[in-house]
Amino acid sequence: MTATPRHLVIFAKTPRIGRVKSRLARDIGRLAAWQFYRTNLQNIIRRLSHRPGRAATWKTWLALTPDTDNLPPVVARLHIPGVGLVKQGGGDLGQRMGNVMQNMPPGPVVIIGTDIPTIGTAHITAAFKALGCADSVMGPATDGGYWLIGLKRQPKNQLNAARHVFGKVRWSSPHAFEDTLGNLAHGGLNTALLEYMEDVDERASYERWKAIGAR
Repeated sequence: MTATPRHLVIFAKTPRIGRVKSRLARDIGRLAAWQFYRTNLQNIIRRLSHRPGRAATWKTWLALTPDTDNLPPVVARLHIPGVGLVKQGGGDLGQRMGNVMQNMPPGPVVIIGTDIPTIGTAHITAAFKALGCADSVMGPATDGGYWLIGLKRQPKNQLNAARHVFGKVRWSSPHAFEDTLGNLAHGGLNTALLEYMEDVDERASYERWKAIGAR
């Protein structure tokens, strides 16, 4: 029997100076914030993508904003075959994540951001494992947001419920996690939770990340 395909989607902004990590840039400068973002994006794509000789346990996709039909040079030069490119579409963050959840090929979908440098294959493996029993999975962040969300997207009624997962969420606030978790419960979806992790969004978290051995 053929295994159900699984999809990991990395949500990211095209890395341009002055367009990424605005909160961090206010603390450490636009150039340093851009360098952090660019390097972290490259590392996450490299770490979580499957290369020849490795068993492919999920398909990795990159969802960039603004929408593009081509990988930016900073990503293309990684020369990682098999990474798909998907458009986020319009609207706020919730609408864009909803677009991707609805439009991906069949199979469970896990979405992550690029604010946490330490996300590794073990975290993604744990998320997909959780979706074996739960309808959804979330990775909460210490600032009240979340670094991962995944949906099993089956049976069909769960896919329909997914349309409302990201509605009326107070984005960029300490309530984003609880709002989304509430939407999942209201839609009748049970949710597994992963460990808390810290976004690198301001000087203090940036310095903590550097102190533990930034790569």
